[in-house]
Amino acid sequence: MHSCACAALPCLLLFQKMRYRFLFLFLLLTVFYSPYAQLPAIQHHFVVIAHRGDHTAAPENTLAAFQHAIDNGADYVEIDLRTTKDGQLVIMHDGTIDRMTNGKGKISELSLSALQQYQVQNRQHPEWGLHPIPRFAEVLALCKGKINIYLDFKDASPAAAYREILQAGTEKSVVVYINAPAQFTSWRAVAPGMPLMISLPHSMQPPVEMRRLLDSVKVDILDGSFNEYSAEMIKIAAEKQVPVWPDIQSPGEGPELWEKALLLHPAGLQTDHPAALISFLQSKGIR
Repeated sequence: MHSCACAALPCLLLFQKMRYRFLFLFLLLTVFYSPYAQLPAIQHHFVVIAHRGDHTAAPENTLAAFQHAIDNGADYVEIDLRTTKDGQLVIMHDGTIDRMTNGKGKISELSLSALQQYQVQNRQHPEWGLHPIPRFAEVLALCKGKINIYLDFKDASPAAAYREILQAGTEKSVVVYINAPAQFTSWRAVAPGMPLMISLPHSMQPPVEMRRLLDSVKVDILDGSFNEYSAEMIKIAAEKQVPVWPDIQSPGEGPELWEKALLLHPAGLQTDHPAALISFLQSKGIR
């Protein structure tokens, strides 16, 4: 371990004891990460991220939903990565298949062949049909050269995920959303240049704390709910070359919320309605 890492260990232990999970992550970022991985190229100034794909006409996290996001011109598709009992990488938001398929069980306790017996559906919209649970490799192949991938890293091995990313030739079109400190250290060890994203810690909301954080820690991208940010906080992040892509998806998402979010001047938004958001942005001359 480097001497700077050794010097940081007392602080790490303190953060663990205080249960400040994301502060611990930020310290790890400072110790192990050379700042500013290169983000994937985009065609638009304002980033639109299709949350679990464009699931306004197909069940979430299916190849059909991802294709809709491509067709509607989103910049990123957000996907949720999990691992089967036999070590295969598949896409599903929940840890079980109960909500989104015609089967039941934990993904981690089912083999890929067992999962392939079930179909993804939206029970509120049976007209959308039944769809297979996508394998990660299938999603990478579908998206390659067409849309970037926002990889919500739920439950998987970074080494296994990065191997499939390299095999698909998509290493320059993926960003990884980190859910736990161990994920960060593992990704940094496996793929030092991979852009990593974290949510804004609740304890970092005041602008003065935001500036202090970004003066000491060089993160690639910030996420989190749009209502956790102020315009001043996002301005500080922009000065530090850290884009903020807040989440706007919610049951009440629409023009009223989009107007409110745009007043903060974020670099992008994650949405449940990518086509409608893109149309709205175009009407404002933003995209």
